[in-house]
Amino acid sequence: MAAFPRSAPCWVDAQLPDLEAGKRFYGGLFGWTFRAGDAAGGAYADALSDGKLVAALAAKQDGRMPTAWGVYFSTDDIAATVALIRQEGGQVITEPVRVGRAGVLAQAADPGGAVFGLWQAGDRSGFEKQKEPGSFCWTEVYTRQKDRVDAFYEKVFGFLGTDLGESGTDHGEPGIDHDEPGTGDGDASDSGSVDSGSAESGSGGAGASESGVDFRMWSPEGTEPGPDTAIGGRSVITDAFPAEMPSYFLSYFAVADCDATAETAVVLGGRVSAPPFDIPYGRMAVLHDDQGAEFAVLQPPVS
Repeated sequence: MAAFPRSAPCWVDAQLPDLEAGKRFYGGLFGWTFRAGDAAGGAYADALSDGKLVAALAAKQDGRMPTAWGVYFSTDDIAATVALIRQEGGQVITEPVRVGRAGVLAQAADPGGAVFGLWQAGDRSGFEKQKEPGSFCWTEVYTRQKDRVDAFYEKVFGFLGTDLGESGTDHGEPGIDHDEPGTGDGDASDSGSVDSGSAESGSGGAGASESGVDFRMWSPEGTEPGPDTAIGGRSVITDAFPAEMPSYFLSYFAVADCDATAETAVVLGGRVSAPPFDIPYGRMAVLHDDQGAEFAVLQPPVS
């Protein structure tokens, strides 16, 4: 498995109340198969697509934990990254812990409260498949404290920021086809009702370009910043949403048919918070699984 560059998204997992129910949902939705995986504690299942590692599902050890998808960023020195997180105003939630020979993980929150993970690879680097149907393709953080959060990620991960509209970035290709999720020209309202509790329906999301919401793309250190090198991004939660809505990461999975995936999610007991709609880089939707974990799906345009 190829090593991931420093600060690249390298893994996602979902913390769920019912692991077996999660297997049924995501197996039915993405065609994933599962095997018992390594974990720092508790039940954990690796998810595979075409026999390649793409994600994992974990049984929540504490009912107070959120039911959510989490994203992990690669680091070659997790102790130093944890120290830098503290120094730059973040919070360390889980100190570095070794996961057998696979590697070392930690969890932290940025100054706005969005939670993310760190992964220092041992025998396991992370995704064996990405940006293909049934696998991870993008992540973005939603925050109310953009200035503090921008500075945090630039210092901790070395991200180079490109704001939407700079240097012709409205029609770029941030690691997937065309624009980045979260900055397209689509309008979710054209596709039917949208869950009013979903930040994507107006705080950033795929309607950011039309709504004028601030969006910044992240490119890894050592690259030329811009859409061609972007690996994620930062959007904002506007005052139009309740103050109690927390900051969070939204991760995207590539699919071959966005509409069919949304329909299947409902059949499997999930729900659609932003119905499928077209954007310059394809067609997307925001979904919740049958236990409440939120994620997005993206069908790239036909090339």
